[in-house]
Amino acid sequence: MSLNVIDLIKGQLGPALVSQAASQFGESESGISKAIGGLLPAVVGGLANNADNPGVVDAITKASSSGILGNLLGGSSNNPIITTLLSSLFGDKVGGLVNSIASFSGISNNSAGSLLNLVTGATVGTVGKYAADNNLGASGISGLLNDQKGIISSLLPAGLSLASFGLGAENWFGQAKETVSSVTSTAKDNIAEGVATARENVSEGAREIREQFENNNNNQGGGSIWKWLLPLLLLIAAGYFLWKQCEKKQTTTTMTSTSDSTGTHTDTASATTSTPASTATPAAKTDENIDLNGVMLKGYKGGMEDQMISFLKSGGYKNAADDAVLKDKWYDFDHVNFKMGSSTELETGSQGQLENLVAILKAFPDSKIKIGGYTDKTGNEASNVKLSQARADFIKAALAKAGVGAQVLGAEGYGSKFAKVDAKASDAERAADRKMSVRFAK
Repeated sequence: MSLNVIDLIKGQLGPALVSQAASQFGESESGISKAIGGLLPAVVGGLANNADNPGVVDAITKASSSGILGNLLGGSSNNPIITTLLSSLFGDKVGGLVNSIASFSGISNNSAGSLLNLVTGATVGTVGKYAADNNLGASGISGLLNDQKGIISSLLPAGLSLASFGLGAENWFGQAKETVSSVTSTAKDNIAEGVATARENVSEGAREIREQFENNNNNQGGGSIWKWLLPLLLLIAAGYFLWKQCEKKQTTTTMTSTSDSTGTHTDTASATTSTPASTATPAAKTDENIDLNGVMLKGYKGGMEDQMISFLKSGGYKNAADDAVLKDKWYDFDHVNFKMGSSTELETGSQGQLENLVAILKAFPDSKIKIGGYTDKTGNEASNVKLSQARADFIKAALAKAGVGAQVLGAEGYGSKFAKVDAKASDAERAADRKMSVRFAK
């Protein structure tokens, strides 16, 4: 199964960036998220359609070292690489694309245009980084982009299509259209040939019956059973032969079409599997004031901070006899997210929750914790364990730097050991297994 690059890019377009973009553009988070959901497959589709364009491949190569991923909101709008690239990908269709996304998501045209630049930057930056990390040259990048052609249309959210962008499928993926026409033409030829053969066989059978009937009349008496039985048998035989001929041609044609359809379904299945798509979106959580002994922390009601503070105030930690009582209750970080493939770079918006954790530990100096890192079931397990351990160590070091290192008893990366979602599930479903957590310890 070919790599779905959209799964890679989504790591750069997480909730923290959506929230920051909504604030910067003055739009709702749901509108920003919806717009990104429509723009991402459109941009990847544009790259796929220009997979063999040296200028596009060169732009992707340069993007990997331009630092664009480190400043998507601030560095995408006037980036010459992105401006030139959009012109190459969409030409005079850029305006239509922006208008369609604005109408679809309920945001302004200006915001949609800025998001187009942002998503394009995230896309070329991520693909460029993947190419650099995996030593892909120009041909490797072209091959990777070409692999996306079969899945782009199926990844567009409900209510959007290539045609709605003014980008007809026949213009982007004309080869598929030619293949369908070819299959249809072949099927027509097979059916016509079958009908002609069947007609010929019926005529031949009728002639034989007539000749046999005449011979019977000349050679035998009028009461012979063969006078009517033999023609009847021949007629049945001719009918059976005709039926088998038609069935044979129909089966051949049907199997040819089914084979092509199966290929299409396979691509659609892989796309559906790697995409969160645009099914019902859960209600967005909003930060509220969480009371920490009179100091207000920003966090989700019922989120990590709220649960930890409630547990500490209840005397649950103080009254725990030993670590065995505490080891099964983990608190997942709500906002702390690492950049794709990194164990040292956090996404924008992550630092605030680390500061909240520091404040909680300082407010309850007798409490101690342990850090845990987790991955989903995809990829090499040894690499997963290594990555999750490095991330746990990074959190531990950050807490030590903030002055609460003595209260962190350990940090451990578990890889996919506790992952529950199947590796073939969508990226959105697997996200539940990719997390950083903390538990109280003694």
